Amino acid sequence: MSAAVGAGPELSCGLPPGPEFADLAVLAEELGYARVWIFDSAPLWEDPFVHLALAAQRTTRIGLGTAVLIPQQRSVMAMASGIATLARISGGRFRACFGTGFTARLTVGRRPMALKALADYTAAVRRLLAGETATVDGRPVRMLHAAGLTAPRPIEVPLWLSVFGPRGNAMAAELADGIIGPPHPALPTATLISGTVLAPGEDPGSQRVREAIGPWRIVEWHTAYAFGGAAAVDALPGGRAWRDALEASAPESERHLLTFEGHVTHLPDRDRRVLEQLDAAHLVGDAEIDVANLVGDAARIAGKVDDLAEAGFDEIIYTPAGPDVARELRAMAEATRPREGRHA
Repeated sequence: MSAAVGAGPELSCGLPPGPEFADLAVLAEELGYARVWIFDSAPLWEDPFVHLALAAQRTTRIGLGTAVLIPQQRSVMAMASGIATLARISGGRFRACFGTGFTARLTVGRRPMALKALADYTAAVRRLLAGETATVDGRPVRMLHAAGLTAPRPIEVPLWLSVFGPRGNAMAAELADGIIGPPHPALPTATLISGTVLAPGEDPGSQRVREAIGPWRIVEWHTAYAFGGAAAVDALPGGRAWRDALEASAPESERHLLTFEGHVTHLPDRDRRVLEQLDAAHLVGDAEIDVANLVGDAARIAGKVDDLAEAGFDEIIYTPAGPDVARELRAMAEATRPREGRHA
């Protein structure tokens, strides 16, 4: 981690690919963030490779990563070529992380891909970047870029996986250079957090806080409906009204198009109505156990970050939301700077 942010786990940030991405990457570099990770979901956001390339040209130190690339949105060869391009443009600052495609797949009416398919895809990408021949769809393929058209092979890029269960962790030990998920016994591990740093005396139920954390807080309702259906979402506060509003907006065959509308960036009216009904305690969640949604003053946030470090995480990826992402990035960087009495 940069000394500007502090010792312990690296503090990075995660952002969607969009018009402000490069500007925010420049700000994150100025604030001392170790890395800026970009999201990937073609139905929701612009192309991550384009925005990472723009950010790479405007920054010099900050690392660049993907959280996470969805294999079934790109062929193996297209992915390897894109990774090679970013590795060259960024001067070796790029890290590629792959996942099974949770939201990206659900928004097109498909379940996340199987772990075996993720493993095969990742292994093929690694072979291509190494300059080797891989087998894809039963046929041999290899990067054929002539000298001067990309970096010479082997192209050294860390390949990470986003995995959460024991099967995924075991697979990662064989394939990956690190993971996003629970602490891994053998690999560096990053975790995503959302939340906001409260100003002195600020009410955690204030409108600013609701706007800042709402897009991530409401994901629980989205996921409940996508996986558990009516019964699961109806069991959540305001869930029945949320479901009624969604189901009245589209026929059954098209409801997957609306379930994750505004995912982690914006609040459709039905999402906003749910959050408006939550008191501060329910909005913030259980502050003692919910490490994925950090809300509190600077001292409390710093303590929770320390807890994550002690739990075994090497990198914390802060994913700000709301109308003033720049404010959120500044406040989190300031809250996690080393203070006298905090561990180094």
